[in-house]
Parts: sequence; C-alpha cells; structure tokens
Amino acid sequence: MENRTEVTEFILLGLTNAPELQVPICVIIIFIYLINVFGNLGMIASILLDSRLHTPMYFFLGNLSLVDLGYSSAVSPTVVAGLLVGDQAISYNACAAQMFFFVAFATVESYLLASMAYDRYAAVCKPLHYTTTMTTSVCSCLILGSYICGFLNASIHVGDTFSLSLCNDNVVHHFFCDIPAVMVLSCSDRHFSELVLVYIAGFNIFFALLVILISYIFIFGTIIKLHSGAGHRKALSTCASHFTAVSIFYGTIIFMYLQPSSSHSMDTNKISSVFYTIVIPMLNPIVYSLRNKEVKSAFKTLILKVKELYFTGAW
Repeated sequence: MENRTEVTEFILLGLTNAPELQVPICVIIIFIYLINVFGNLGMIASILLDSRLHTPMYFFLGNLSLVDLGYSSAVSPTVVAGLLVGDQAISYNACAAQMFFFVAFATVESYLLASMAYDRYAAVCKPLHYTTTMTTSVCSCLILGSYICGFLNASIHVGDTFSLSLCNDNVVHHFFCDIPAVMVLSCSDRHFSELVLVYIAGFNIFFALLVILISYIFIFGTIIKLHSGAGHRKALSTCASHFTAVSIFYGTIIFMYLQPSSSHSMDTNKISSVFYTIVIPMLNPIVYSLRNKEVKSAFKTLILKVKELYFTGAW
C-alpha cells in the first residue's frame, strides 16, 4: 500500500511526440468526435420522437448509440485536451474512472451486438413469431443484462489493476488509461492479474461472438432459401454492414487484450485503439442506421422540428 500510494498521477504519452502532427491530429479527432456526438444524439432523439421506430431493433440501436457516446466520451476529450494544452497528466482517480467507464461501455457494446444479432435472427428466421419472441420484457432483460455484465466486468478489471503495487514509474505509454498500459507499470507480480484479464476478457468476447456467429449461420441459411432477389440483396446488405462493424470492433479488441504481454507493442496498440475508441463510435450510426429509410425519414423530421423551433423563437 505504501508503494502504491506513491503514484498520485500518471503521465499519458499521447498519440504522437511529433509537434508538427499534434495540431492536425487534434483537428481530426475533434471533427470525428463532433460527428460522433451529433450522430449518436440525433439517433437517440429520432428513435425517441418517432413512433415508427418504437420497435425492438431500434430499441437496441438507441442503446448502442448511447454506449458509443459513453465510451468515446471517456477517451476523446482527454486526448484533445492533452494535444491542445500540452498537459498529459491525469490524476490517479481520474485514470481509474476513465478505465472503468471505457471498459464498462465497451463490454456493454459487445453484448449489445450479440443481442442485436439474436434480434435479427428472430426477425429473419422466425418472422411469424417475432412479436411474441422479442417482447418488451425480453428486450429489457437483454439490455439490462448487457449493462450489468459491462459494469461488473469493469469493476473486476479496474479493482484488479489498481490493487497492484504501482511504484515510481507513472508514465503510461498510451493516449488513455487502458488496462495493459497501466498494468505494465506495476513493480509487483502481475501474472495473476494478466490471467484474470485474458480469461475474463476472452469469455466476454468469445461468448458474444459465439451468439453472433450462431445467429448469422441460421440467418444465412434462411437467406439461401429465399426466392426473392430483392430480399437477398436487402438481407445481405444488412449482414455485411453488421459484420463489418463486428469485425473491426472484435478484431481490434482481440488483438489488444488476448495476446501475450511479451508481444505487446504500445505503438501498435495505440493505432488499433484509435479504431475502437474514436472511429467505431462515429461509424456505428452510419453502418447500422443511416442506410435505413425509416431512420433517414426520422432524421429529416427531427431536423425540420429543430428548425421550426429555432425560427419561431420557441427556444
């Protein structure tokens, strides 16, 4: 405990040490984050305000947007502040809080993707029983279970990481307080903690992936039996978009967390982390929803309502 309390703050090395790259990177991250915020908030508002979107699929999409906004907001503002101000210091408690919310929301997203795959399975493979299968109570349980698993997983990892003895070295070779980057600062034996990280993260990732794969095996089997060309194209387009996002999300996480610590390269991890912390939350509203005609119509209605309120002085 005495050794661990010697560290009162951490120094984040950030994305780059090159001064000429800091401003362009900062501008890009701000631009992506603004798209992320407006895109996900717009998605949530559209789903809440448009009664046509009060269905299980959009219920999951609304929560996915909320989660994307949550775990991106846990990281992006810190990165931007470090690039603008040049102060890469983060307090001990702030580092723990950032790690907690990032891990929690990222885990929730993993289980939400699995829930969405199951929802698509029910819609495509059992359309006549869809309304009785995906009831309000079932959807609520899936959503609540995703959040419980996410915050429980975050509590385990953050508690385990910060229970290690962190000595004089407080330089985090990352742009945010990620688990492996903080764990390597420990001067005590971290073998057990690394096993906890690999096994629990492995279970969460592969369980969700298993649900997704099984769901889509049945979905593709049903699509093959369809005789409508338009039905084929629509279903395949939806699956291709989903698999693109799933591949990027799970691919980077597996690369980050399920490799031996000896093979970790912090510079490589930074690059892969950019995708699932900054880029993916921006892409998800586009990949999942903006290609949908109902969502486009809801967005247009929302924009018209905002314009009407603005020009009539209701604000």
